This record gives sequence, structure tokens and C-alpha cells, in this order.
Amino acid sequence: MPPPPETPKGEAENGQRKVGRCPICGKPANDATRPFCSSRCRDVDLNRWLSGRYVIPGSENDEEEQK
Repeated sequence: MPPPPETPKGEAENGQRKVGRCPICGKPANDATRPFCSSRCRDVDLNRWLSGRYVIPGSENDEEEQK
């Protein structure tokens, strides 16, 4: 018996799109602002990146190694 076909990423077994949750407030995501629920939450996330609240881990020597 062949294995069942894989479901494309982001779709449920019945072909419907899965509704993700907004990473900022937890409400259901909106297609227009995915993965966020609104432009407000999208802007909150952008502000967190720009203010340095979100940081991608790395060592302090990374900058010196690139020179």
C-alpha cells in the first residue's frame, strides 16, 4: 500500500488552511498580515527588531572574523 500523499505546508488534512496564531497577541492570524493578526501587531514586532529587543545570538568575535 503506498504512503498517503503529503499535505502541503500550511494546509490541514481536509484542504483548508490552518489558522496560525499571532506571535504578539495570540489571536488568529489574518491572511493579509500573516503571521500576525493585524498591522498593529506587525508594527509592534518591527519596532522590537529595530529597538534591539530581539537579537540573533552570536559571539562578539563574529564582527572581527568578517573583516
